[in-house]
Amino acid sequence: MLLDMQNAPRCGARTKSRSGKPCQSPAMPNGRCRVHGGLSPGAPKGNQNAFKHGRYSARRLAERRHMAALIKEMRDLASNL
Repeated sequence: MLLDMQNAPRCGARTKSRSGKPCQSPAMPNGRCRVHGGLSPGAPKGNQNAFKHGRYSARRLAERRHMAALIKEMRDLASNL
């Protein structure tokens, strides 16, 4: 394992203002080390956990709509008395 790390290609990114020497960290497949690798691709596309359970699930939304309708009906009945 240690020999593999020693023989790995190096990053080679250079410092601008300090010594100007290249980075000697092992490179990733993109040719730079983990520090100099550039922008990350960001979060995965699409939220696969949303709206499956909890407050915003279809069942809970339907329950809240039903309760709101019942409350409205009770208020209408109470105002007519």
